[in-house]
Amino acid sequence: MEALWDDLSKPEADVDSPAWHNDVLKETEARVASGQERIADWETAKRELRKRFE
Repeated sequence: MEALWDDLSKPEADVDSPAWHNDVLKETEARVASGQERIADWETAKRELRKRFE
């Protein structure tokens, strides 16, 4: 548990993001810019997911 907590409590700048993550973020940003995808706040997203899967 302590090792996990130590890892989670690192400052953001000390956490290396995997290379693929940047690619996925760029793809998502492009879909949002083109109107293929929209941004929803967390409450709206949860509500829509619950409707879809209930």
